[in-house]
Amino acid sequence: MRNGMLTCAIALGLLLGIGFPAYQWMHTSVNRARVVHRSPLRPIFLVPGSSASQNRFNALVFALNRQTTGHSYVKLTVATDGTVKQSGRVAPRDNQPYIVVAFANNQDGYPNIKRQARWFDLAFTAMAKKYHFDRFSAIGHSNGGLVLTLFLEKYMNQADYSMQRLMTLGTPYNLEESQPQNRTQMLTDMVRLRQNLPPNLTVYSVAGSENYTSDGIVPLASVAAGKYVFQDQVAHYTMITLSGSNAQHSDLPQNQQTLDLIKHDLLLRNQRPLRQ
Repeated sequence: MRNGMLTCAIALGLLLGIGFPAYQWMHTSVNRARVVHRSPLRPIFLVPGSSASQNRFNALVFALNRQTTGHSYVKLTVATDGTVKQSGRVAPRDNQPYIVVAFANNQDGYPNIKRQARWFDLAFTAMAKKYHFDRFSAIGHSNGGLVLTLFLEKYMNQADYSMQRLMTLGTPYNLEESQPQNRTQMLTDMVRLRQNLPPNLTVYSVAGSENYTSDGIVPLASVAAGKYVFQDQVAHYTMITLSGSNAQHSDLPQNQQTLDLIKHDLLLRNQRPLRQ
């Protein structure tokens, strides 16, 4: 009996001694394979605000392509049933295409913004499956920034994808509220879910200042409320206020300072090799 128990103990020890190193080797090999086969494609997604179509960023993209090496321009519109309609394609050897995601139901309001975040996830998943990328950046104008934030908090799987940079333009994190102490339900929900944000993310929050208190539509304090969502939660959070010509809400995507920020902080930085 004792000999049998001793034999079992020896066999178990040998099994653990062999199995654990094998598991470690397999785990390390899988991680290395993920790094080696990491896709060079790093698209930039653009999400328009309420009442805007897939053409909202035409002026921005055309201006950028005049000032930088031309990038592909893909436009998607997500229907209310989740189907995605695409126009344009990613050109061969273009590692930074622009992909606009618009919504057939582009109405305002928090309930619809939550639906748009879910629809964006459907479009994002379809593009990831089609083009096999694992890193990306994004730009959201107005409520488009809210859609992207909710997508990060509720839908994106950080084990499979990495958002490197997020730029929001005139995004009202506290909706129309101009008093920071009066938090809307949306801001309260985003703060509650902020721990789901990617910790390595860099965020640029761009605000327009037409009269020192708003960009003509969105209160400056509402844009600034984004700090309650991102600050001390992501790697870098920076708020930038634009003034002067083309600093009104609808002009922010075409503002030359906005274009410069995109060129230097999304395009040029992302062209540099990333540390593994």
